[in-house]
Amino acid sequence: MTERPKTGAQALELLKAGNERYVNSLANANASPMMQKRPELVHEQYPFAIILGCSDARVPVEIVFDQGLGDLFVIRVAGNVVAPSQIGSVEFAAEKFGTQLVVVLGHSHCGAVTACVETLLSPEQNYSPNLQSIVDRIRPSVYNLHELASATGAEVDEEILIDRSIRANVRMSVSQLKHGSRTLEDMVDAGRLLIVGAEYDLKTGKVLFLPT
Repeated sequence: MTERPKTGAQALELLKAGNERYVNSLANANASPMMQKRPELVHEQYPFAIILGCSDARVPVEIVFDQGLGDLFVIRVAGNVVAPSQIGSVEFAAEKFGTQLVVVLGHSHCGAVTACVETLLSPEQNYSPNLQSIVDRIRPSVYNLHELASATGAEVDEEILIDRSIRANVRMSVSQLKHGSRTLEDMVDAGRLLIVGAEYDLKTGKVLFLPT
C-alpha cells in the first residue's frame, strides 16, 4: 500500500503519477479487455445500472460489483442521501441511456448515518451547516428507530441502532426516488425502471439486496 501523503501537494503528485501509469497502460498491447474497450466509450456510453452510493472511500462501486468502464452510472454522496441533484442525475441516466435499474447502495459503518445517530444520542453535537444538511436528510429514517429503542427507558445500544438506521436510510432513499420524481415514478409504474436498495458489508465484501 502506498504511504499516505502528508500534504495536499504530495497527494496531487500521487494522482499525477497514477494517471501517467494509467495512460501508459492504454498503449500496452496486453491491456485488459476493460482498457481495450475505452476508445468505444469516447462518444457513447450505455450503463446497464445506476448506482446511488455513499462517497466512502472503502466502497469503490465498480470494484464491488466487478464491472468495467461504461458499465455503471455512479452517483456518490455521503450517506447515499437523495436531494434534487441526485434525483436529476438518476432521471438523466434513465432517460438518456435507457438504463432500467437503480440501486441505492448503503454500507456498514456509514459515517454519515453514525453522525446522525450521534446527534440523537448527544444533541450537543455540532456540525458545519453543510454537513448538518446531510444529517438532517438522514434524520427521518433514524428518528423513529431511536424513539422505539429508548421507549423502555433502557440504555440505547448505539451499534445496533446504527446498523438498523443504515438499512432504514437506504429504504428511505429508495422511496424518495420512487415518489420524489414524476419522471421516475412513471417509469417505475410502466415497468421500465426498477429501483432497489442494498447494503455493502465492509468486512465480508458482500452486498445484501433488501426486499423491495
